[in-house]
Amino acid sequence: MTYPNLDVSEIFVERQGQRSSMHARHLNEQLVRVLKTIGYDVGFQKGEGQYLYDREGARYLDLLSGFGVFAIGRNHPVLRQALKSVLDADLPNLVQLDVSTLAGVLAERLLKYVPYLDKVFFANSGAECVEAAIKFARGATGRPGIVYCSHGYHGLTYGALSLTDDPNFRGGFQPLLPGCTSVPFNDLAALEQALSSREVAAFIVEPIQGKGVNMPTDEFLPGAAALCRKYGTLMVADEIQTGMGRTGRFLAIEHWNVEPDMVLLSKALSGGHVPVGAVLTRKHIFDKIFNQMDRAVVHGSTFAKNDLAMAAGIATLEVIKSEKLVEAAAKRGAELRLALNRMVPGYELLKDVRGKGLMIGLEFGAPKSLRLKASWNVLETAKEGLFCQLITVPLFKDHKILTQVSGHGSHTIKLLPPLTVTEEDCAWIERAFDSVIASSHKVPGAIWSLGKTLVDNAVRKSA
Repeated sequence: MTYPNLDVSEIFVERQGQRSSMHARHLNEQLVRVLKTIGYDVGFQKGEGQYLYDREGARYLDLLSGFGVFAIGRNHPVLRQALKSVLDADLPNLVQLDVSTLAGVLAERLLKYVPYLDKVFFANSGAECVEAAIKFARGATGRPGIVYCSHGYHGLTYGALSLTDDPNFRGGFQPLLPGCTSVPFNDLAALEQALSSREVAAFIVEPIQGKGVNMPTDEFLPGAAALCRKYGTLMVADEIQTGMGRTGRFLAIEHWNVEPDMVLLSKALSGGHVPVGAVLTRKHIFDKIFNQMDRAVVHGSTFAKNDLAMAAGIATLEVIKSEKLVEAAAKRGAELRLALNRMVPGYELLKDVRGKGLMIGLEFGAPKSLRLKASWNVLETAKEGLFCQLITVPLFKDHKILTQVSGHGSHTIKLLPPLTVTEEDCAWIERAFDSVIASSHKVPGAIWSLGKTLVDNAVRKSA
């Protein structure tokens, strides 16, 4: 048989100049408008490690890493070779009436990092892991309730959205899953009150909240684990963003010596190429769900254990281990936080630098000087959190650094670089932030002219 000679890279080259028009016509037009408004439509052509290259060949340092997906960097050669080896081997993928060898290998290797858990359920994404955790918790305990923390984020499918109280995500999609209750992050008294009914199946928590890089007190997570044991509630650690070495430990919750009943992983586990998620859980929970032969497929996902996804997970773990990326994240993160923290006393708009490992938040806030305060208030009146765009846009345009505001209405910029960043990269970050933050303290100035443009856009949108 003669097959067509299909080279998708050639299609990319041929059509890349039409990416915006194709997206505006066939996909998300509003995203195209956003990118053009803030000047991010540079047409990235290549990704390598922690770097991106635009249509002009300019190099950017990626501190977004696909929302934390590219922990080992883009297009890592070990990952690429692993995926090619699967394709070249003609493996019997997704037979379904069989069990997957590669899924067994990946589960075995994951559980070595979390030895107090016994079983793994694979899914296609972080949100699917959250959905599975809700079902597993309810099925294992016979209870309906799920408790989560305010300002947390667990995904946008219906069950996950029910555990995310941000009105910007919820608006227009209610009613959501019943029996879901929020408590303030770091409030053990509120958590105990919620759990004391003994109707709560699970308490789900991000060890460090991604929306804002909100840190737990030293007492919160150990105290939450003790309360869950007291009231028979399962504790679920959502490590979808914080796990896989991001915070300088394989799991962020290890910083507080807590052993949850379930751990959710995704994002970085994929290596950036093939979506994959994993729910790590205790045997007694798993056995309550899959408790007899006619319930062997009571929960599942068609593509979850596909060979490419499993190979991506195996390769990612191998890179993390062989390149000592967990240790690198701890070292580089500590150095970078120290350098950024040194700026706080010198800039009245910069209030705090926090995080662990290479999950770092820079929080900005209202200044004290009258001239800066007037400009700040104009921005905040137009749209809460707009000031951070005055930092992220020039970081991108002038210093070739891609980063993000950590959530709707947030005053915190979040850094999630690949764990492969170098000492030179960290110096680049330090210089760029120092320059841009210094410029933000000059009124009038170029940054505040950008602010006027953003205010005008915000006013037009609300009109």
